[in-house]
Amino acid sequence: MKSVLAVEDDPSLLELLKIHLLDIHCELDTAVDGMEGLAKIVDNPYDLVILDVMLPSLDGFEICKKVRAQQIRTPILMLTAKTEEIDKILGLEIGADDYVVKPFSIRELMARVKAILRRTELSTAMVEEDRSAQIRRGDLIIDIDKRKVMIDEKRIELSPKEFDLLTLLASNPGLSYNRSRLLNLIWGYEFEGFAHTVNSHINRLRAKIESDMSNPHYILTTWGIGYRFNEEA
Repeated sequence: MKSVLAVEDDPSLLELLKIHLLDIHCELDTAVDGMEGLAKIVDNPYDLVILDVMLPSLDGFEICKKVRAQQIRTPILMLTAKTEEIDKILGLEIGADDYVVKPFSIRELMARVKAILRRTELSTAMVEEDRSAQIRRGDLIIDIDKRKVMIDEKRIELSPKEFDLLTLLASNPGLSYNRSRLLNLIWGYEFEGFAHTVNSHINRLRAKIESDMSNPHYILTTWGIGYRFNEEA
């Protein structure tokens, strides 16, 4: 049975979640304020966190940032009543895996939950097929199992999405991906209108792995399309 934490202060929604999660063989744990939720995420290996943005003591954005800063890779599905584009972009850029805007139907929410859990299972299965899998591109080494990146024997600290982006691109050198495709592959959905989320992640990734961002060696821009990994690296 999968374990899910809902950090949410609406008791009626928590009760609804408990019922529907049991139907898909998930056990629900709950926290009703931000500090309690953060402590539980840090202390427990949940399969998924459903995280409301508006919470007492600590909001969902801050929780997400603190969790990702500790390199905790638990999938996070954010719930927000805010409809402004900037809030959706912020949720994705700080490391959330998906978001649902309130009001939403419980069927929509459960569809998102199941999609995230399926992606996690697939990713785990791929790693377990070859626990020693590594990608080597010149001085760059990506250890898929340990989610570790080394350049010139120096470890590079990446966020979960930065690591996923780098691994995807480095696995297919020379293949160009447009921004919509990268959003779909890395975040799991077509986030129409949020292509600049990819741009900001690529920029942060380049800042960490490139010695000269104005003349990148690893991640190249395919003008008019998107990005590719340098096949000559």
